[in-house]
Amino acid sequence: MFEFLTRRARTGDEAVSPLEEMSTQAPSAAPRPESIVPAGAHPTGDVAVGHVEAGHVSQRPTRPGIGLALGGGAARGFAHIGVLRTLVANGFAPDVIAGTSIGALVGGCYAAGHLDDLEQWARTLTRRRIFGYLDFSLAGSGLIGGSRLATRLRETLGKITFDQLPIPFAAIATEIGTGHEIWLTRGHLAEALQASYALPGIFSPVHIGGRWLMDGALVNPVPISAARALGARVIIGVNLNADLVGRGATIASFGSDESDDAMVEAIQPHGLRGLFGGERSLKRQFLGAPGRPGFSTVMVEAFNIMQDRITRARMAGDPADMMISPRLGRLGLIDFDRAAEAIAIGAEAAKRALEQIGEVIAAFG
Repeated sequence: MFEFLTRRARTGDEAVSPLEEMSTQAPSAAPRPESIVPAGAHPTGDVAVGHVEAGHVSQRPTRPGIGLALGGGAARGFAHIGVLRTLVANGFAPDVIAGTSIGALVGGCYAAGHLDDLEQWARTLTRRRIFGYLDFSLAGSGLIGGSRLATRLRETLGKITFDQLPIPFAAIATEIGTGHEIWLTRGHLAEALQASYALPGIFSPVHIGGRWLMDGALVNPVPISAARALGARVIIGVNLNADLVGRGATIASFGSDESDDAMVEAIQPHGLRGLFGGERSLKRQFLGAPGRPGFSTVMVEAFNIMQDRITRARMAGDPADMMISPRLGRLGLIDFDRAAEAIAIGAEAAKRALEQIGEVIAAFG
């Protein structure tokens, strides 16, 4: 998928997490209808758990199992890297991860030992380099085919499967047609991550297990429920869109004015070149121009508005035990070239939450 994804995966021996080992001692959690859940999913108590990064396992003292629910948010998702780095450095490495969209990508790379590669690639992104990964097409079911990105992802993760991961992990996706929430917890990791970030209208959907799947943020933007079902006792959620103040209000009186006519004239295509300008023109339309949104902005913003409403509703009924909310309001959803800033903001947000996380874990212990 990315330039950082150029090295082959380190497969090694299959690792089984302590949470999975406990599944033989505790009853399995009932799966949600139409969700693909692991056969060994179970509630867990206080367990001695190990943290895995780059293939190394280290044991930590007994404590309640921590589940990390990483939300969607497009380019803002690089903040998850900073959150993970800070949690791990302070002894709160997750024992379970559930991720949606970009959250699935970051969480999956962490679980597979490729977080360093992801961060290195993200920090070198520019607008020009981003365009190099976008294979535009009007013939498919998405504006971007996604084959260039998917190929890079598969080259690195190879045939790594979920049962080879050292910790339980779930990528959330949505089934086209039924709207079912799909918890991808078995099979090939690379395909699951691709399905979870397949933003409708932008990326083509992914076919897995007889189902066509797209971005999981349509149904579960911050997958707290999945992290809990995978066996964690303490759930830490990361919401990338909480800092977007002033959204979702009602403007009770509004209408047109004289400036509208000038704007309509400015956005009309001029001649055949404006209509059939090829891939270069399509890329310009994708980003937009000063004063008006491009195709990507319209699609992503519409998706984000819906995601924000769903997140509020789901967290009201099933809240996390601790929520980390990076202050990402100044970063756009397609600002992938600002990864360093997003990572720093995520690290700072996690740092502010450390004391409260410790208190929550102590309360469960």
